[in-house]
Amino acid sequence: MKDETSHRQEAELQRDPLPPRTPQGWGLLQALWLLAFYEPVVTENHLRRKNMEFVFIRFSAWEYAGCDKLWAGLVTTLCDKIRHHFGPLLLSVFHVMGTRPRFASGFSQREWILKKGTCLKLGGLLLLLGAGLAILLVALLVPGIKDHHALKVVGSAITSLSGSSLVLGAFSVLKNLLVSEKKKIERLTDSEKFATQLGFMSKIRGEVEVLVDFLAFLEIFERRRLRVVLEITSLDVCYPEKVAGVLNAMNTLLSDSNAPFIFILAVDPSVIVPCLEQTGCMKGLADNGYLYLNRTVTLPFSIPEMGSRSRLSFLEAAIRTREDLMYRIIAGNVERRLRKCQGGKTGIPSVPSWKEADSQAVRWIHEAFRCLHDGEDVLCRYLPTDGVHVRRIVNTIPITLRLLLHRSAIPGIPDIPGRIPEYPGIFPGFPDPRAAAAWVVLADRWPCRLSWALECLEDSWRNSGNFEDSKSLWSVFQENLGELSALRQPLQNVLSLDGDPELFRRFLASDFPFSARDCRELSGVTVNLDHSIR
Repeated sequence: MKDETSHRQEAELQRDPLPPRTPQGWGLLQALWLLAFYEPVVTENHLRRKNMEFVFIRFSAWEYAGCDKLWAGLVTTLCDKIRHHFGPLLLSVFHVMGTRPRFASGFSQREWILKKGTCLKLGGLLLLLGAGLAILLVALLVPGIKDHHALKVVGSAITSLSGSSLVLGAFSVLKNLLVSEKKKIERLTDSEKFATQLGFMSKIRGEVEVLVDFLAFLEIFERRRLRVVLEITSLDVCYPEKVAGVLNAMNTLLSDSNAPFIFILAVDPSVIVPCLEQTGCMKGLADNGYLYLNRTVTLPFSIPEMGSRSRLSFLEAAIRTREDLMYRIIAGNVERRLRKCQGGKTGIPSVPSWKEADSQAVRWIHEAFRCLHDGEDVLCRYLPTDGVHVRRIVNTIPITLRLLLHRSAIPGIPDIPGRIPEYPGIFPGFPDPRAAAAWVVLADRWPCRLSWALECLEDSWRNSGNFEDSKSLWSVFQENLGELSALRQPLQNVLSLDGDPELFRRFLASDFPFSARDCRELSGVTVNLDHSIR
């Protein structure tokens, strides 16, 4: 994500020469001035900006497992990290004087509009304060007027009223500076009757909305998009009620379509699903935990089985903890450096640059989406009617294709500007975007039946010892259909995830007859199939 940020920033500087700025040093004074006297405006130019900054927040549920409300720990962590990242002073002033950016009327490119009302009020208060001080000084210092008690009272009253308004504003800023949002939420949750307090959740929601408005203001000031990335881990070691509370808090924070939050939920579904199904507060909502997760997660990413390269990297990381084995690491580095030098002399083809690989991946992604949009292509008939599942498919296809191109590593992939011709077989040596898109749809529409077929395929390979590349996935499924039917009752929850069985038969039997070789190539990059089902 950081690499993507730097690439987008380079592209944005070519479009807009104004560089981004941060609220630090001189930038902090600029931000305070704009926050006090100007109103931010979302313009067409801002909507076109593609550069982005990610604010990473790590939330380990195990650290808050002892508290009564785990979701409160999630919200307080969010508030506290944002406060520390951007500074408490700027956020405190925003609590008092900040406003949410409004959209521009027409095609105006002005991103800051003067707050005339604020300027008039402040100017009037300063004028009254000056007048009151002048009257008070005259009444105290000018001979012959000292004895006029009424003039002293008028001067004192004007000075007190105007000065108290300014002092109240400064006191509000100081109060928000000393009492953070985290302390406010903790004070609410510390109360024994906090659950019965009228509007308790609205107060929590109000604090979060202030943060959302604050981030929207900073987007205009920094001239780039801001996204807060919350990485939630260790949730599968907490009690079921606490798991449900965190997921509910996630849905609450994401209920606003403009909320700049991205949640990375790192969990084991085989543990989380029973927790949701056993929780009393989720009865009726999560009777089937898999369905509840499907409604919550918009980009599923199930990590495949660890390959040999990953195992070697883990082994290397373990060796690094042993000083007596460090010589192997040093020897390996020297050997790799020698290979690199020899490769340059012998003319070994170099790895494509990031831009070349990305442009190639973009062409494959466009071709895959063209097939989905083509009304004459049979693939579009298998798209789900549920908007959430369509979004999951759209999010998964680019990742799958990029992984396929990375794994194929075939030099000299032909540049295909238009429609990709038909190749013999789905995998002629490099991925076919239409087949990859069909595989993603298959994993999303029928996760249980596909998991069963893949498991049976692996079992037959282990038992026989040879891998029949030409054998179709549908024939494997048919051979083991009787055993699946016998397990229908214990597999009721996961079978309910699948779509129409007749469409599944037509998909694999006639329209997309994936072979065992195709499955072997595609299963390693299948990120939208929950491996806990297998």
